[in-house]
Amino acid sequence: MNGFIAFMEKHFIPYAAKIGAQRHLVAVRDGFIATMPLMILGSFAVLINNLPIPGYIPMMNNIFGEGKWQAFGGNIWAGTFAILGLFIAFTVAYNLAKSYDKDALSSGVVSVASFFAIGAGFVTVTDGVGSVAGLGSAGLFLALIISLISTEIFTRLSGNSKLIIKMPEGVPPAVARSFAALFPSMITVSIFALITAFFQAAGISDLVGEFYKLVQEPFMGLANSLPVALLLAFISSFLWFFGLHGANIIDPFMQTINVPAIEANVKALEAGDKIPYIVNKPFFDSFVNLGGTGATLGLIIAIFLVARKHKAYMTVSKLSAAPGVFMINEPMMFGLPIVLNPIFFIPYILTPMILVTIAYFATVIGLVPAATVITPWTTPPIIGGALATQSLAGGILAAVNLVVAVIIYLPFAKMAQVQELKREKAAEAAETK
Repeated sequence: MNGFIAFMEKHFIPYAAKIGAQRHLVAVRDGFIATMPLMILGSFAVLINNLPIPGYIPMMNNIFGEGKWQAFGGNIWAGTFAILGLFIAFTVAYNLAKSYDKDALSSGVVSVASFFAIGAGFVTVTDGVGSVAGLGSAGLFLALIISLISTEIFTRLSGNSKLIIKMPEGVPPAVARSFAALFPSMITVSIFALITAFFQAAGISDLVGEFYKLVQEPFMGLANSLPVALLLAFISSFLWFFGLHGANIIDPFMQTINVPAIEANVKALEAGDKIPYIVNKPFFDSFVNLGGTGATLGLIIAIFLVARKHKAYMTVSKLSAAPGVFMINEPMMFGLPIVLNPIFFIPYILTPMILVTIAYFATVIGLVPAATVITPWTTPPIIGGALATQSLAGGILAAVNLVVAVIIYLPFAKMAQVQELKREKAAEAAETK
């Protein structure tokens, strides 16, 4: 095991660290993080409008009038999920330009303009009602791509002195920045407008809709499978074991499948149809990452049960218990430690994969509803499962998975204690000689 760790430190970790720090992935991650409060708000608004309590909706209809009481939640949805693609077009571009130390605000504005130039504002009419689907989750992938490409173009053009209009001294900084960004902005947006014109000439009027059908929807379906869910669980814990923040590294991928999948689940719930997407971020937060990546809350409980003789383990576990309840496990990762600890390699990698399998099949066979609510990632286990699935069954599944995690960690916690006590006795014997 030590040889394996040494090999990974030499040949794998440097490359994984570079991937984790790659500016485009970081920009995507930070861009989504900026929208997280709005996604959580929109998700809870949907929960209020569709609370799965028998008699809830008829009671609300009788008190406030059918269709009227849902207006509040509908208006929140219109300000959150309905324009999520627009938010992402701005926030990702802003963060990427900031990493280049360029005009981040102008980059975000140019990205939004380019998003509309590509057809994000295309209005579709269904049963006489118009909607702009491209601004919501249907346009999310395209917004992401455009934000990255437009920012790359804009930042490079901004570095060309021949395209910069320099204003005399004394001009307000905001005015000087706007003139400096004039030609780079015009060229960038015009490029996307020209691309859209070519597609329109070929008979494709709704570019966002076609992209969704051809790319985004199949990608979401692929990510919904058990093998991909197992792969995501493995990658996150595997990277974390070597001290890399695995959750942050795979977060851009998770976020791009998360919101469209959640919105599709919500629409299916409202229509009374089968919920299509099992694997999403609330699925992992509620049933897999119990206490943090690797379900380390299970390890804390296991140490309390079978490793109480080791004072250092108990001290770290006591300090880690409160953060662990709120899904923060850095004290355990680096304090116990779990990072680069050969004893905990197997359970730390294996536990989340087993929990994924249990939760996946429990959802497939209908024991637990699929997740339709984005809860804050710091929501304690069991509570998060109940909220994400809008059911008591979700809380029970989270509790079952936590028990499974404890059982998996028990023998390894005991083994770690035995080895540590032997090592300490050997050290004491050596000192007395």
